[in-house]
Amino acid sequence: MCASGAVTRSTLRQQIADALRDEVLAGRLQPGREFTVKQIAEQYGVSATPVREALFDLSAQGLLESDQHRGFRVREFTVADYRSLVEARSLVIDGVIRGIFFGPSLSPAQRTGYRDCLVSVRRRAQEAARAALGGDLDILIGYDLRFWRELGVLVDNTYINDFLHRLRVQAWVFAVPYLRHDARARDWLWHGHPDLVAAITLGDHDAVRGVMDDYSTHALNWADRLAAGELELPGRDGQSAGQAPDPGVPEP
Repeated sequence: MCASGAVTRSTLRQQIADALRDEVLAGRLQPGREFTVKQIAEQYGVSATPVREALFDLSAQGLLESDQHRGFRVREFTVADYRSLVEARSLVIDGVIRGIFFGPSLSPAQRTGYRDCLVSVRRRAQEAARAALGGDLDILIGYDLRFWRELGVLVDNTYINDFLHRLRVQAWVFAVPYLRHDARARDWLWHGHPDLVAAITLGDHDAVRGVMDDYSTHALNWADRLAAGELELPGRDGQSAGQAPDPGVPEP
């Protein structure tokens, strides 16, 4: 009985965390939105325990902030935060590329594993690129996160893979509200996934580095656009990107 209950609670905890993460990524839970354990428990019709555990999991992933007296709040990332996420991601990936191309030679079994992995990753890449070119943000986010997650298997290091996944989720959380309010959003959705798979398949170090440099430059150029005030902070009339919210202005 005890073992069964533990498994059920753990599963429910993960389901709630996944559902709330999807709400944030879809832009339905806006940055700065506050809520309590009780509110979420009532919304999903479950007890408070798995909800509290799920919310603390999301807080540990950097998506929520907790307040002892006010409950939880969707984290508000700034343009500076976003730049730091991109730069951290770039540094880690640069090290990963060096490890793959300049590390010990792959064994026959590893090469077979790479080829098998790339078959699935190539499909994710094509779907992600198609969604980006079509401006379908919801489909893009799902395929993009799965693409990078599966591609990370090549690294064979779960700590690095989990860290990079966390950075990408946080970057999407920051970007989604802006992209949903930007008429030119489709122009700023990166779609180089197939190019990266092709370069890795060929084992072309320079091509891989070139695609990854393009990936980071694309993200930083978009951050420059936000910093220049070309887009207002979603939900904050007249407030440019990266500024702290005015505590005297009520939520819309």
